[in-house]
Amino acid sequence: NASGGIPTVKGQRLIPTAWVNFNGENTVAINDDEGVSSVTDLGGLGQYQINFTTAMANANYCPLLSIAYDLNDSPFISHITTTSYRVNMYTGAGGTYLDVSGVYTAVLGGQA
Repeated sequence: NASGGIPTVKGQRLIPTAWVNFNGENTVAINDDEGVSSVTDLGGLGQYQINFTTAMANANYCPLLSIAYDLNDSPFISHITTTSYRVNMYTGAGGTYLDVSGVYTAVLGGQA
């Protein structure tokens, strides 16, 4: 990749197609990314939409998620489409959504 990013090949499924490291507290801010055009704060606590620079070939890709916070339950991924997916930070202990400072997510799958 001449721009210095992660090397990608159309249809390649062995390396991350897109990834993002972002701060989800207060004003959402991308720390670093590849293949992600933006992260949208969906207005409520702990709910974000990851938007791709280039659409995926289909909605059967594999989004992965990790966070720098113990939610005592599980953050989860939802609303998977070819152009975006959502990450949700939910804590079972309080039964609420929660903004977190470190959110890390990547996608394995081919682009359109």
